[in-house]
Amino acid sequence: MTIPSDLLQGKNILLGVSGSIAVYKSLELVRLYVKAGATVKVVMSEAAKKFVTPLTFETLSSQEVLDDTNESWVSEHNHIKSSQGCDIFVVAPATANTMAKLANGIADTMLLQCALATTKKTLLAPSANTHMLYNPATQENIQKLRQRGFVFLGTQTKELACKTEGDGAMAEPIDIFWATAKELLRDDFWSGRGVIISGGGTVEKIDEVRYISNFSSGKMAASLATALYCKGADVTLVATRGYEDAPSAVKNVLVSSSKEMFNSLQKELQNLHMHNQKHSYLFMAAAVSDYIPKPQSGKLKKEQLGSSMTLTMDENIDILSSLEKTGTLCVGFKAEMDAATAIQSAKKMLHKKALDAVCLNVLKDASSFGSEHNAVEFITQNETHSITQDTKLNIAFSIAQRAKLLEQKV
Repeated sequence: MTIPSDLLQGKNILLGVSGSIAVYKSLELVRLYVKAGATVKVVMSEAAKKFVTPLTFETLSSQEVLDDTNESWVSEHNHIKSSQGCDIFVVAPATANTMAKLANGIADTMLLQCALATTKKTLLAPSANTHMLYNPATQENIQKLRQRGFVFLGTQTKELACKTEGDGAMAEPIDIFWATAKELLRDDFWSGRGVIISGGGTVEKIDEVRYISNFSSGKMAASLATALYCKGADVTLVATRGYEDAPSAVKNVLVSSSKEMFNSLQKELQNLHMHNQKHSYLFMAAAVSDYIPKPQSGKLKKEQLGSSMTLTMDENIDILSSLEKTGTLCVGFKAEMDAATAIQSAKKMLHKKALDAVCLNVLKDASSFGSEHNAVEFITQNETHSITQDTKLNIAFSIAQRAKLLEQKV
């Protein structure tokens, strides 16, 4: 997924780097932050400098690294100004030792002094040997920090630096990036709101080895999931493909056929209605097959079929019309190739399927599928709003902004 260069424009990130082999991943994290337009200042512990030199971080961030040897009180290069001037403090990697000191208010390094001085949200990405991570003392420290509002990223199970397999590896830089973006871009309207998104083209079996589908890549759905995750929504992505592009923290429900998609969507909607007090949202971005073949058992043999093959197909279920959508605001997606009739067709869909809005995408040809850019018309009963050509993620943020207005009309 293309990360917009202005996604974090104007945001100031203070990145704390403590002494773990995982510090090499923090270099990629800085690159991601800077690429998204953020200003990044790094504060390093002396132990971290044994793994990577400050110069490396300075080259990537274009900012002087703060450490125990170079604090200045004649400039803003000190722990007070650095911690007060940031919008978020991210510690990645956060070692067991660092978390222990944070939990007990110890500030014997420049990094810990910044942590004690900041009033902004602090996000921790732990990195530790499995036994150190699950030591009762470490778990108690983590619990203390959670209670104080620290945000934790989960660790990974993989081969660790000690050559053993286990839990404790730091989260991947891209996952830390999206978690940071979520804290910086959170919107009170979307925060904690249940959102379900469908994506990808459904796969309908002909026999046990063949199927029919369509060109839908699922990228628009993944972009919507990413944008709404960043806004703070509780996102569930029900998809056949494209889900890999969404943040790993997004709940993925993997499906194949239209029947599986319908059943999963219905189940997720029921769960939302039971546990969510706000109006939930359904974004139906999947390309569902209009007709489906009658699947044959086994494999159809070419010798039996002869020189031609005829498929008997039945009209498929209309998922959007069939779902129980009470209490849910619904946005449908429609792809058309005839620009002259596209708006009329979208408005017909709006009324026929009792939707709150339709996102219309006028395609040039099959090559339009899977592209990184898009343009849509956001159509409601009373107006049509054009969202001009942009990256799919920026389009998704614009759709999210327009979709907020739908609740006012309920």
